[in-house]
Amino acid sequence: MKIRDFFEHYGIIGNPFSEEDAQKDQVFQEHCIETTFHPAWDKLYGNPEEPDTSLIFGEKGSGKTALRYQMVKALDKFNRKHKDSHPLVIEYANWNPFLDRFRARFSAKRKNEQVLSRWQLWDHIDAILSLGVTQIVDRILIPDEVDYPATADKTKVDARSLSHHKKRDLLTLETFYDQPKGDDLLIRWKQLSRKIGFSTWKYCGQVWWPFLLGIVLTLFFGFLMLRFGKSGDFLNQVCPWLMIAGWCPWIGKLVCRGWKSFWVVRRVRILKGDTKTTLKRLLRFNVVDYSGISFPTRRSTDTRYELLNRYLDILESLGFHGVIVLIDQVDEPYLISGSPELMQKVLWPLFDNKLLKYPGMGFKLLLPIELLRFLEREDAAFHQRARIDKQNLVRSLDWTGLSLYDLANDRLRCCRSDAGHKITIEDFFEPAVGKRRLESAFEQLRVPRHLFKFLYRTIMSHGNAHSDGEPVWVISAARFETELALYLNDRRASERNVSII
Repeated sequence: MKIRDFFEHYGIIGNPFSEEDAQKDQVFQEHCIETTFHPAWDKLYGNPEEPDTSLIFGEKGSGKTALRYQMVKALDKFNRKHKDSHPLVIEYANWNPFLDRFRARFSAKRKNEQVLSRWQLWDHIDAILSLGVTQIVDRILIPDEVDYPATADKTKVDARSLSHHKKRDLLTLETFYDQPKGDDLLIRWKQLSRKIGFSTWKYCGQVWWPFLLGIVLTLFFGFLMLRFGKSGDFLNQVCPWLMIAGWCPWIGKLVCRGWKSFWVVRRVRILKGDTKTTLKRLLRFNVVDYSGISFPTRRSTDTRYELLNRYLDILESLGFHGVIVLIDQVDEPYLISGSPELMQKVLWPLFDNKLLKYPGMGFKLLLPIELLRFLEREDAAFHQRARIDKQNLVRSLDWTGLSLYDLANDRLRCCRSDAGHKITIEDFFEPAVGKRRLESAFEQLRVPRHLFKFLYRTIMSHGNAHSDGEPVWVISAARFETELALYLNDRRASERNVSII
């Protein structure tokens, strides 16, 4: 007996319980994302007009990634209604590029634990700035070619109205943090400079006069030597020194900015970059603008907060009311591979109340439940710095049996071929099972992923036990109880193996 025939008998298109990952779950993406919410949704989502921080812990399969998608969808809906003033959304979920570049800074002989223990708060700020700056630059230069979360209007970002100083700050942030896909960084800097109206002929003259001075003096004194100089006379002795003196302003500029470029590349440890490319971009600032740049050249958060503040000022002028950072999938990078100890080393520096409550920013941290135990064991000094009590803490993304029962019914409703035909999960089973027994069983499953796995496994087992010629459309109570016991035993064995590893 085919599973497809079983579902079609009840007017269900497809299999509502075949997918366990929110990223690939078409039923969730197309139907449930705006209708089916966790009971703690309001506390997690908050008010987009005043971005705030929420800290959520949940076990695998509890729906953390689904929550992130729902937040993006809800924020996109909010942004479309408030196009003149809405938050910028940054997804800090793909950790692999940052961790890979950070790991490459250290010797291959060092263990991952030793390397990740060197991760600091300013590395997180650098990563957030990189994601935010790259998004803004993309939306200025190539709005039709990029797709970022909750972008209400792809063609809206116009930076020509920015003041000169904010244009300089935007180009500065682009120099330090822009990470485009495949584009040449210098060409991209030039395109951005022209697009926002920063570079003019007068400005270029201010930038390149030391270089032009060196060329002019070299040609002038070289001409004098060739035309009037004689071997060993005074003119031939003085002119070479005057040529060198003519290049001193340019050489001094190269040395000064090359030194800064070296330390910027060295200190921004989570990004790919090279001193030569950074130098080429820094050379395009005139002396006055260069003196106003804050450089992330120290192992501290001071300049990072200053750069973050400048970024928020730019966003405000562009019509963005703050930033919401969605942090998820911290357990997935291959350098971490689900290890709670390694997750702690990377994530713990982020627990700083100054950043989590930074004006104009809100963080939505969707974290594995294993980290909650580490959090509870921290000393008073850590809690004083992190102020977890202020972060809208949800200690566990729990699902009750009733909420999972409703979730299963919501998915069935979304997959009905006939909208007028009402079907519930209870109809799949013999009357002896009943709603209360289903709710009690679902309570033991705890999270949506286990619910979907169990239902898929039970329906599959029922289908395999009957032929197409003699179909049975109701699952027996005995099969339900047997499959539930087997599934719970398998899950406990799996959890024991994971804890041993």
